[in-house]
Amino acid sequence: MPIPSRAALVDHLVRTRIAGDVATPRDNNLSHYRKLANGDRHYWLGLELGDRWTDEQDVLAVMAERCGVNDDPEYRQGQDTIDPELTVDALERMAGRLRKAASAKERVLFATGHPGGLLDVHRATAAALRAAGCEIVVIPEGLTADEGFVFQFADVAVLERGATLWHTHSPEPMNAILDGLLREERPLPDLVVADHGWAGRAGQRGIDSVGYADCNDPALFIGEAEGTVQVTVPLDDHVTSPRFYDPLTAYLLDAAGLDQ
Repeated sequence: MPIPSRAALVDHLVRTRIAGDVATPRDNNLSHYRKLANGDRHYWLGLELGDRWTDEQDVLAVMAERCGVNDDPEYRQGQDTIDPELTVDALERMAGRLRKAASAKERVLFATGHPGGLLDVHRATAAALRAAGCEIVVIPEGLTADEGFVFQFADVAVLERGATLWHTHSPEPMNAILDGLLREERPLPDLVVADHGWAGRAGQRGIDSVGYADCNDPALFIGEAEGTVQVTVPLDDHVTSPRFYDPLTAYLLDAAGLDQ
């Protein structure tokens, strides 16, 4: 598809509500920030945050800076926002890491906990990196996690339950992959491109990790602030059509100097 300019991509993100006034309500965002601060590991997305983020207002401050949500702690109801300029800034940072991977012919693992929205973004990125000479990591057979099966669909690791690709925030599928590679005495990835707990746990285990996160999933933004995750791209991770992400993917791959 045509490569959008930065301005055209920003307009597209706002029009499709990938960024700008997104569907996630403010009270949902604040609830998730509070649960992270209260130590609910479901919201840590595979990271180990210890007692460093026990103040909900500190979490809000990071999200305002890195995602573009409203920074007013008294704003508790209504629409919340993702700054599209921050989205594109993060895409450009991610492109820089992809360019490095292509140059070094690295081993790259792709995974998603949001297959309904982001599967094809990851698939297209994997195809472009393979064309550039990277090895797309093939995960071991027979992996299980969270009462489901961990397998690859179109080069992207996913969790499957009952013949359905599963939406999951859990880090356990990534643990299953990395532990499986170690059991088979195979090298771990040089880079993980993912989202949710897949990205967080890879970073926590010392692997270069970049990913995507919504404004109600603060952990990966905190991970980037602390240096555990290299890049977190803010976006609504499940808009009404997966095709709405195509211009974003085209911009990312072009910025990385990758064939599409």
